[in-house]
Amino acid sequence: MKRFYGTELPNPLMLGTAQYPSPAILEQAFRDSGAGVATVSLRREAGAGQTFWQMIRDLSVLILPNTAGCHTVKEAVTTAHMAREVFDTKWIKLELIGHTDSLQPDVFQLVEAARILTEDGFQVFPYTTDDLVVGERLLGAGCEVLMPWGAPIGSGRGLNNEYALRAMRAEFPDLPLVIDAGVGLPSHAAHAMELGYDAVLLNTAVARAGDPAAMARAMVLAVQAGQLAHQADPIEARDMAEPSTPVVGKAFLS
Repeated sequence: MKRFYGTELPNPLMLGTAQYPSPAILEQAFRDSGAGVATVSLRREAGAGQTFWQMIRDLSVLILPNTAGCHTVKEAVTTAHMAREVFDTKWIKLELIGHTDSLQPDVFQLVEAARILTEDGFQVFPYTTDDLVVGERLLGAGCEVLMPWGAPIGSGRGLNNEYALRAMRAEFPDLPLVIDAGVGLPSHAAHAMELGYDAVLLNTAVARAGDPAAMARAMVLAVQAGQLAHQADPIEARDMAEPSTPVVGKAFLS
């Protein structure tokens, strides 16, 4: 697995910490999945207090604070600085929303905010679109990871634009890439890994499932299966059938 700012993840699943029915169920989902990264909103942590923060610490996972809900560069940068003080990490998941309904990133402000934060010593994980030009701009701004969306946040639609995601993987073969947002089923997560992505970040699909812990287990098995399938160099799809049993040398009876 590729390293994320010099850190190797224990497995390719990153989990969010919002919307769970209870703290106990959140904790069980993390333990059952073995996810090594927890994304935490500064707003959520501030509202939940020390009990929530202590529970996250007890999970012994890497913390990826995010700037969820930010709509301007100033708001995102301020939130990132507060998160660095609270969570004592240089990592920041940079979310900068530009469209209310789709929660699509404002890629123009995203690049600006990424540049400001990297110059200030942050290690930025940008939530972005699958646009190659935007990806190049984010790398130019100092990002060493890209996190393109699979589909709108919380939609559960899976990978809306497989062509664009394949193109991004081909364009940046050595860069850590994470599918962030839109995953609803384990099959979606497996597909992302089969395309050669390095990790999957999700929240709603687990937190809002009827049994979050069971779904968390399913998701980690899916990302591991997809990763293994990609490494195994799968066959290409064909338009025509190809016999699995050779016919050369076979006797024909009339």
